[in-house]
Amino acid sequence: MSRPNTRNKNKRQKSEDSSDASFVTLRKIHLTGAVTKDDIRRLYSVLKPICQGCRGNSKDSPNCFCGLIPPPNGTRKTGLWQRMPEIILSLGPNPCKDLRSSTDTPAGLTNLGATCYANSILQCLYMNTSFRTCIFSVEPDFLKQHPVLDQLARLFAQLHSSKMSFIDSAPFIKTLELDNGVQQDSHEFLTLFLSLLERSLSHSQVANAKTAVQDLFRGRVSHVTRCSVCGKDSEASSKMEDFYELELNIKGLNNLDESLDDYLTLEELNGENQYFCDSCGKRVDATRCIKLRSLPQVLNFQLKRYVFLPKTTTKRKITSAFSFPRWLNMGKRLSNPSQSGLIYELSAILIHKGTTVNSGHYVAHIKDENSGHWWEFDDEHVSKLGCHPFGEVSNSKSHTKVQLAYSGPSESASIGNLVDDNLHTLEFNALMQEEFFSSTDAYMLMYNLRTEKENKDNLNKISKRDLETRINSLPFYLYEEIQTLNASYASACEEYQKRKDSQVAYITERRQEVKLVLSKAPADLLDDSYFWISVEWLRLWADSINPPCIDNSPLQCVHGKIPISKVTSMKRLSNTAWQMLFSKYGGGPTLTSNDICADCLRDEAKNAVCADDYRDRKASFKQLAEAALAGNCPDGPSYYVSRAWLVQWLRRKNADFPCHTDAGPTAPLRCSHGNLLPEQAAGAKRVLVPERLWIFFFETANSSRSDNLLGFSTFSSDSEPCEICSRELKEVACMEDCLRATKLKQRQNHEKLVMAKTSALHPGCKYFLVPSSWLAKWRAYLTATGKNVSSCAEPENLEVIIDSLICQKHSRLLERPLELVCKRGVITQKMSTTDGLVLITEMDWSLFCEEWNAKEDKGISAEIVVLSSPANKFSGSCDDMPMLDEDLDHSTDEANDGLEARKLLIKTYLEVEVVICLLS
Repeated sequence: MSRPNTRNKNKRQKSEDSSDASFVTLRKIHLTGAVTKDDIRRLYSVLKPICQGCRGNSKDSPNCFCGLIPPPNGTRKTGLWQRMPEIILSLGPNPCKDLRSSTDTPAGLTNLGATCYANSILQCLYMNTSFRTCIFSVEPDFLKQHPVLDQLARLFAQLHSSKMSFIDSAPFIKTLELDNGVQQDSHEFLTLFLSLLERSLSHSQVANAKTAVQDLFRGRVSHVTRCSVCGKDSEASSKMEDFYELELNIKGLNNLDESLDDYLTLEELNGENQYFCDSCGKRVDATRCIKLRSLPQVLNFQLKRYVFLPKTTTKRKITSAFSFPRWLNMGKRLSNPSQSGLIYELSAILIHKGTTVNSGHYVAHIKDENSGHWWEFDDEHVSKLGCHPFGEVSNSKSHTKVQLAYSGPSESASIGNLVDDNLHTLEFNALMQEEFFSSTDAYMLMYNLRTEKENKDNLNKISKRDLETRINSLPFYLYEEIQTLNASYASACEEYQKRKDSQVAYITERRQEVKLVLSKAPADLLDDSYFWISVEWLRLWADSINPPCIDNSPLQCVHGKIPISKVTSMKRLSNTAWQMLFSKYGGGPTLTSNDICADCLRDEAKNAVCADDYRDRKASFKQLAEAALAGNCPDGPSYYVSRAWLVQWLRRKNADFPCHTDAGPTAPLRCSHGNLLPEQAAGAKRVLVPERLWIFFFETANSSRSDNLLGFSTFSSDSEPCEICSRELKEVACMEDCLRATKLKQRQNHEKLVMAKTSALHPGCKYFLVPSSWLAKWRAYLTATGKNVSSCAEPENLEVIIDSLICQKHSRLLERPLELVCKRGVITQKMSTTDGLVLITEMDWSLFCEEWNAKEDKGISAEIVVLSSPANKFSGSCDDMPMLDEDLDHSTDEANDGLEARKLLIKTYLEVEVVICLLS
């Protein structure tokens, strides 16, 4: 048993009965001219049932209001029914998202293109509370005289107290005159920036600020050279040099201790590098090293991850892992043992992400001195890492022990207590040795001094509350400015929230309005007090956030009423729904049930009846036309029509009226003289049709071309072809026969040239030079067939082409002959269709001259000469020297199949002198 077909069970089936009834109504109106109310209800589909929940909006029913809005809980991509969060996005960016909940969370800095290197350094400087306090302590009048300091103070103030989660760094970057699109090295930027700050702050009247850079970041080293003979140091060894950071090698080294050992190691000066000792008065062996004289409170290490490659003169980044401790004892590395016991704690790590030197991205991992938590600063984004600088939980025993033994405010404070309470030295050393971190991208390390006695004494003089006040407070002038900015941020957030609430309320109200109007839109089927409304406007109203006024003008005909052709473009609206829309949106015009256009309805009825009659007549003549196309024309009077036109007429379907193509059944058969074209002419194929069919064609042609009857011609079966056109066709046919014969003769005369076959060339024989481009055109001209004949033009005159090869000023060749190849003793010439000169035989040249009416003595003759002497030893007369107008020397040596080197020359004879062109 076969399964029933259910593929189309849910599709709406068109009612043929209703269409037949509509046509009967139109025929009645055409015959009587009267239009009744029942006719209007039937033709305008007024009585169609009201839809209840169909999927889409039906064009066939003016009572269907389905599909104008999405189903419950449904949305659309645009408009009123878009998702509410997407509608809110049209209000612009939400400033509330850019606020930070508390100033305990650090703020980020905007990246202006390639300013991540500056952002990372600025964050490291800001998170240093001592440096920040010094910047805030500078007098306001002094800041006005130094724009960079002024912008730095304002930037730090915003990072300190602004409610924004990220701060715009553009004013500071612009003041510093940095190029936003060029990334610089962060190490170089820090060095130059600290130098600038040191010079600027040196004029300040505030003591702490005046020497802030020197006190916090500047250390001193000396380069000591000691004679191995007398043991004396050089005079330059006593000179001190300042530094802001120590540059350490990491290539081939694993950790910070090894890099420091490498930095401070002794260098032997011997051999060619011996040192001239003033005391000894001669060059002697010596040692050289760097000695640390004093260290700053903030000790910066720059890791040399970029190495120079001499072979490529470029730099390469070292991506090997490098470890460094949380705690660093630098007392043992000082040259002065009295300053021993300097304990530094890791406070910041500058990271370069990327594998290349000139690109990549800088981020900073910085420890908050107050909370002890680490933060990652990635331009605008700031992420909390916890107690570990890389966001991982430390599993070291010492770390766990410290956390359990001391519950102070921060880990650094606990370690300070351990040191200050003289904890056992072995336990403290074990603590420092086990606390190590490793990174493949760490570029700069910052350590803060924790146990310097002077620093401790200074801190003891200040109470804890005073210290917190200094760190967490702003100068009054900066405080007022930040408060003003925060107030503007709060105002912007409040304004945005008001606009958001207003928009949400409006959207909700609009959606409720649309649902209410559509629920009251259907009018009763027997109620004549309804209104017509444009479907296009109704869709726009139901889907737009801000709909326009009602526009029913597209529904009106030239009489200002509603034609039957607009039935599918309008809906039948109840009086209640219309009043709700019209009272709020206005517009118009108002179209009621009485605004049906009777004149347009009568015209439509006439057209429908005429179209039905035309279809019936065409169907009755179709079989007769098919028989005529097959050559079966009945006896009696007959007429010619174009065969191509008749084929198209039969193929044309669903034609209700004669169209412009019906107006030309004989147009392709009519010549320029107004007579019948010969059947041999292009497009003049014809068919005889009987008189009855011709009369139908004639009538439809007249109805479709009433304005241009002169272009229509009648050709009966006894019409004679045009004598002028027949004579012209015979002449053209004769010329084509002659041309075909001429081409055939040329193909036979030059069989190898036409086939582009490679022929062997012989020394001593006479040849002639012909351009390869001309030869390609000639070959295409001879071999063109069918439709390609018209596209292949005849080549240029041969004499003109030959003359164009010779420079008139110097009488030398302007083009080079194609290369010669010698394989297994056979000499041939390479082939080309674009450029170069081709050698042809003397016989081919003679035939060419005869075929193209050219003079034989106008040709450029040549012969092949084989020279056994190498090219660089060739010595001939001046007549044998190569002379090509664009290049006078083309000689090369070639060894062929193991034979001795020899040269293949083409001697070209001109009227003035001999030109020799070496090809291979």
